[in-house]
Amino acid sequence: MSSADPWVAIGELARRSGVAASALRFYEVAGLLVSGRSGAGRRRYARSALRRVAFIRAAQAVGLSLEEIRTALASLPDGRTPTPADWQQLSRGWKPLLDERIAALTRLRDQLGSCIGCGCLSLSKCALYNPDDRAASRGAGPRYLMGDKPGD
Repeated sequence: MSSADPWVAIGELARRSGVAASALRFYEVAGLLVSGRSGAGRRRYARSALRRVAFIRAAQAVGLSLEEIRTALASLPDGRTPTPADWQQLSRGWKPLLDERIAALTRLRDQLGSCIGCGCLSLSKCALYNPDDRAASRGAGPRYLMGDKPGD
């Protein structure tokens, strides 16, 4: 494959991006990458897919879901590969989401230490377990771990 070739075979993309070929195929099924086929029917990607895979990996590293990444990529004009300016704009939009996740993890860390540290291991007494399902009216999920207080 010459450097003038606009296509990259899946093996080459996997080698250069550090992402397994199976993950690249998964990204394609998930709508994050698009491939074409060679005359022999082999999967190949535009060279710009290298930058797109780097974007996907960076977004995953900051904790974004594949759906959030797909939404971000879909917001780009003509489905283009993200530019550095695109990354800056998108990352500003992710800051509140990341701040919320950091706060949730901090609450979990602070509550989990005292829960395990008490030694009771009793699901009927543990505030994190939500005895009698009192927090159910506030919505689904582990309400106390999400920041609700038992007395709210």
